[in-house]
Amino acid sequence: MAQESSLTGSAKNDAWPALPLADWSATRDTLHMWTQIVGKLRLALAPRMNHWWEVPLYVSVRGLTTSAIPYRSGIFEAEFDFIDHVLRIVTSRNETKTIQLAPRSVANFYREFMVALASLGIQAQIWPMPVEIPNPVRFDQDTAHASYDPVYANHFWRILVTVGAITKQFRARFIGKASPVHFFWGSFDLAASRFSGRRAPERPGADSITKVAYSHELTSSGWWPGGGQFTSPMFYAYAAPEPDGFREAPVLPAKAFYHKQLGEFLLSYDDVRNASDPRATLLDFFQSTYEAGATLGKWDRAALEAQPQEHL
Repeated sequence: MAQESSLTGSAKNDAWPALPLADWSATRDTLHMWTQIVGKLRLALAPRMNHWWEVPLYVSVRGLTTSAIPYRSGIFEAEFDFIDHVLRIVTSRNETKTIQLAPRSVANFYREFMVALASLGIQAQIWPMPVEIPNPVRFDQDTAHASYDPVYANHFWRILVTVGAITKQFRARFIGKASPVHFFWGSFDLAASRFSGRRAPERPGADSITKVAYSHELTSSGWWPGGGQFTSPMFYAYAAPEPDGFREAPVLPAKAFYHKQLGEFLLSYDDVRNASDPRATLLDFFQSTYEAGATLGKWDRAALEAQPQEHL
């Protein structure tokens, strides 16, 4: 614990770098499209899982990875390397292709990516249309998004490393059904969910994706790099379905607040990174929002939560 609490000065800045939206929004938007291209490859080839858990990417020691994906000649992995700034595709046949991460259009990246896959014998039908963004443009026609700042791409990944590790620590406190800590390329956020074990009520008018994602009661928390009205990254937490009284529940830290339009508790990343103990502050936010959802939702917490000796 002494080592965790002594993160100060340059070491703290390295683990919790600044990520102001104004300075990297163009890079963020381009990178969002690139991750969707690679993510759609995983969606096309990975076996279907509950709650769309075959879809996300994962934080790796160098960036974001698909993890191993099956194809006709074995398995392969595609990894965004935010240290050397390449996309690296490696197969179990000891074949490697790299694509430079540099200022280049989404259309250019998409073409090179598809050529690289073909050269490796990886065949997949990818729907070339982005999702979960306003006014989408086909990947092969998108020449507007063409920015890449390696410094801020690296900052983005370093935050994912720090937040991912803390989220895994939080996940270890729960012995019920829980998702991996994963990065959804559609919404461009790092997330983890806990489940009560009960089915959720049907959502009127829900599409097929939402029905699968929210088929069971859950609480979810995560980190999003910001956009729109949010000029800095945000931590979030919500319950689905939201129990009565959730939005009025007292949560930690004091700067956390409930956003009625989103239906989520939010906490600014900058408020966490500038706290005297960022790790403890973030764990307080995750724990208090979970407790609000689980208690008000009448979860069997005694059966679902690990005892202290079970998650040392």
